[in-house]
Amino acid sequence: MSPLFWLFAAAAGGYLGLCLLLFLLQRRLIFRPTAGRLDPARLAGLGAFRLIETTTADRLRLAHLWLPPAEGGRVLVACHGNVGNGGERAAKLCGALPKGQGLLLVEYRGFAGNPGSPSETGLAADAASALDWLEGRGIEAGRIVLYGESLGSGVVTRLAAERAAGGRAVAGVVLEAPFTSIAAVAQRRHWYVPALWLVRDRFDSLSRIGRQGAPLLILHGRRDRVVPYAMAERLLAAARPPKRLVTLDQGHHSDLYDFPEVPAAVAGFLSGQAGWPASTPAAGRQSGGAAGSLAAAPAGED
Repeated sequence: MSPLFWLFAAAAGGYLGLCLLLFLLQRRLIFRPTAGRLDPARLAGLGAFRLIETTTADRLRLAHLWLPPAEGGRVLVACHGNVGNGGERAAKLCGALPKGQGLLLVEYRGFAGNPGSPSETGLAADAASALDWLEGRGIEAGRIVLYGESLGSGVVTRLAAERAAGGRAVAGVVLEAPFTSIAAVAQRRHWYVPALWLVRDRFDSLSRIGRQGAPLLILHGRRDRVVPYAMAERLLAAARPPKRLVTLDQGHHSDLYDFPEVPAAVAGFLSGQAGWPASTPAAGRQSGGAAGSLAAAPAGED
């Protein structure tokens, strides 16, 4: 056989080897927890956080950070991105949290000392266990707003759609720097391999967002190089009203809370305002339908 054949065979073998390596290592590339456990004492300046424990459908016992609301107050249930832990998001979210509302920082399996290994199905079960814990304490779906940051947007979109299908639609959904799917993000980043076919944990938000059944607020920066801004536009188009996209012209992937209109938009959404501030700084714009009012529903609290 000619040298050209062997050259081609070697190149093909190397390419297939690369694809196999990416397939085998994909969860290490997607899920990147940091060492250390959750510590409410580190958040003492933000409020009376405490640790709570939930049990997932597959019997994992997970720790989460919990800031209780005032009686009858809403609860923001936050699912963080693929790096770090929920406690690292407490400061920015507390800064947008209206007085009297609670915050549950969902912690995933394999993160912050929790047992188990992360996967799409696993993270969905982890977040579902947090909502079940709330509902077991008299905080029904009508008082719960889901918040998903980056990877967490995929968790939240799936959870909201599943709850709506079961007749337990939440009061609202906030997505920070969301993607249409992890597979689409991976294909964009690793254009030289068939990532669309290799990704197991797809987090396909685009196919689910039309079924999530709650008012929707999307936050995204035009300069995001991790998740393209166009993905936020596609999600907005696929979602049912009421919905709103807050655009940060100078915003990147992880700095959206550096722009004052973002915490203002989140606070307005959580407090049930029908719209956002009439004047917005030049760095940001808003598009889409009105967010709608999230009327408070009184319920018991322990």
